[in-house]
Amino acid sequence: MKNIFGHTQFETPYALLLLLLVPILAIWLYKNRYNERAKFLYSNLAAFGNFKTLKNKIIPVLAGFLLLSIALISVGIARPRSVDVTAKTKKTKGIDIMLAVDVSASMLARDLKPNRLEALKKTAIDFIKKRPNDRFGVVLYAGEAFTQVPITSDHRIVMQAIRKINFRQLFNQLDQGTAIGMGLATAVNRLKDSKAKSKVIILMTDGVNNTGEIDPNTALELAKEFGIKVYTIGLGTNGYAPTPVGVRPDGSFRYQNAKVEIDENLLKKIAQETGGKYFRATDNQKLDKIYKAIDKLEKTEIKETKYYNYKELYRPFVLSAVLLIFLVGILRYTWLKSFV
Repeated sequence: MKNIFGHTQFETPYALLLLLLVPILAIWLYKNRYNERAKFLYSNLAAFGNFKTLKNKIIPVLAGFLLLSIALISVGIARPRSVDVTAKTKKTKGIDIMLAVDVSASMLARDLKPNRLEALKKTAIDFIKKRPNDRFGVVLYAGEAFTQVPITSDHRIVMQAIRKINFRQLFNQLDQGTAIGMGLATAVNRLKDSKAKSKVIILMTDGVNNTGEIDPNTALELAKEFGIKVYTIGLGTNGYAPTPVGVRPDGSFRYQNAKVEIDENLLKKIAQETGGKYFRATDNQKLDKIYKAIDKLEKTEIKETKYYNYKELYRPFVLSAVLLIFLVGILRYTWLKSFV
């Protein structure tokens, strides 16, 4: 067993229990300080003058030296040594993760705050920040799909691109609808040639596949063929949610409660057959928990090698104790011989 105090380590720390002998011996020596000396009885000591000589004063010091030597020996037996630890970290091939984000109009629904899309953007950025050793890419899809960011290790670019996702700008670029098959197939296409030890797609949608040139089941087969694991997330509360149904003359969206319809059977099938998992996010808290769960499920292996350099420190303690004992012996049997 080892105890570490800062950079000093005691190889046999139980030996420090011997330090308990020091106060016990100190008390014993104090109580018996007169018993070891010869005694002479006199009716009057005036003729002997002052007894406070240097030799008288040095005798108690010898006892202190002996106690100190015991303490030093105890520390020496405990084998103190300094520890210098250096570590070399070797990053193995991490995980390549594509985020396939539904940006259809229903993603502006307000059952998540401030809406589904903004809640998703915040949570995805937090997820990326916690995974510095992985590479990320982003695919956006509505009625069609495109790659916003190809797979890259530059997290700054990925997070900046996610922050800039704006439905109003995308409205004129993408056909409206929910093409889950197109979103998944585009993400697979970006990962199929990856050399990463693990390839993952996080597919997020709040609807039902209702358009697109590629059927979701075809995209699923592509993911399986290339060994890509897919985690699927259904966004939306159970029941009804305030959803955009039109645009006012001033450009603002007109909302009304609409039934939340998510093809959970399809999402579960995609996740199950690729080795992933399906999640349902009905509020912001559950969305955060989902990403934390995925973070735990997909761990990047990091190899760390530690090198320990020990320097023994017990010698000065033992040497000091021996010198003190030697000094006490010399004084007791030479200069102080008649006093002890």
